[in-house]
Amino acid sequence: MIYFFIPLLGTIIGSSLVFFVKEELPERIEKALLGFASGVMIAASVFSLLLPAFEMSSDLGELAFLPALAGFLVGIFFLLGLDELIPHIHVVTNEEEGRVSKLSRSFKILLAIILHNIPEGLATGAVIGAGDVALPLVLGIALQNIPEGIIVALPLRNESGKAIKAFIWGTVSGILETVAALVAFYISSFDFIMPYFLGFASGAMIYVVSEELIPEMSLGKHSNIGTIFLALGFALLIAMDGLL
Repeated sequence: MIYFFIPLLGTIIGSSLVFFVKEELPERIEKALLGFASGVMIAASVFSLLLPAFEMSSDLGELAFLPALAGFLVGIFFLLGLDELIPHIHVVTNEEEGRVSKLSRSFKILLAIILHNIPEGLATGAVIGAGDVALPLVLGIALQNIPEGIIVALPLRNESGKAIKAFIWGTVSGILETVAALVAFYISSFDFIMPYFLGFASGAMIYVVSEELIPEMSLGKHSNIGTIFLALGFALLIAMDGLL
């Protein structure tokens, strides 16, 4: 059960940095953190989710890819639907998306964080439920939750003027990620669903990376820093997967 709470610890650590970082993060550091998170999530989507889904469907022979592929596409379009329906603000680009709403700016930032964290929670619960070695994925998500935590907590603090409020909301987003993991774990108890659900979690994570993280790390100058750290995040998860 402790695996469910390791990513939450990463979010709490990252959100707590809002008490110590007095100004906005330098652009280079922000791009490095976004790139690192992207690399971890891409590697997790492939090695911890898609490949195990293929193995679970090996009895289908040459069509073993179909359950994972179907789940992957549903995951992509599910997140696309949420992105279109839920009003939210991207914390880096300051771009507002979703339905027009009179919700406060702070709450829209929080909704953006939740949208980002749901796929990670689903991935955590799905991998634990699959019975595979979940530690590399769980540690990888926890590590990338640390930079994510500070990236999302700073705008909340700057908007409200209160560091404690930003820390609390950042922690709440991590708790909701844990709830998503527990829901995914329950769903994964139905063995016939597992290949589809692993693919679904992978698609949801890839959507977040391609729609949010990579575009934001590529804006303006120093995009090469984001690319380098994407490679490092990807390599780190591969190494953890091999060692653990």
